[in-house]
Amino acid sequence: MALAKLEVVVLDCPDPRALAAFYAEVLGGTVEDNGDWVDLKVPGGQSLAFQAAPGHVPPKWPSIDGSQQFHLDLVVDDLDSAERGVLALGARPLDAEDRSRTFRVYSDPAGHPFCLCAH
Repeated sequence: MALAKLEVVVLDCPDPRALAAFYAEVLGGTVEDNGDWVDLKVPGGQSLAFQAAPGHVPPKWPSIDGSQQFHLDLVVDDLDSAERGVLALGARPLDAEDRSRTFRVYSDPAGHPFCLCAH
């Protein structure tokens, strides 16, 4: 029997509204703005929350002297189309050169790594 149930994944960032808007465009859903805390209710999926973190320093990827802390795997039907979309929204490629792989790595506008993974 589980001891707990996962309620939400929370991302620290300098601007919760902006990062929630980025992920709302990528994943769909409804943004609920509570000031320094913003929720993104994703239809049929796990909710994400975004918390203001003054002095936020994004993780480095890849880094031999530090970890990426966590990343999101986002499943897509068309890698090329999804890539164009996330780049237009402000994502940056971190490891997307190898087009033979079934995934590509990007960072969101606050620097958190995420992968687009072929469905």
